[in-house]
Amino acid sequence: MLLDIGGVLLNNGWDHIARRRAARQFQLEWAEMEERHRLTFETHEEGKLTFEEYLGRVVFYEKRPFTRAQFGASCLRNRNLAPRRSA
Repeated sequence: MLLDIGGVLLNNGWDHIARRRAARQFQLEWAEMEERHRLTFETHEEGKLTFEEYLGRVVFYEKRPFTRAQFGASCLRNRNLAPRRSA
């Protein structure tokens, strides 16, 4: 039996599709955002940065016409669910 507590195991979360969707929605420069993600994400994955700190380095390193709350809500709505696998 597999329990997916909090929806973590069965989603791809913040993958390249979700990041590209966010970049398009918030009119961010994709190549720059992706490079900043590449340089920062491993540190976040290792637990050395919070998601807020990650966003500060990847998206909010300059003034934006949208809030962190708006961007974060969009990230949660647009996360990618992993394909279902039968056990």
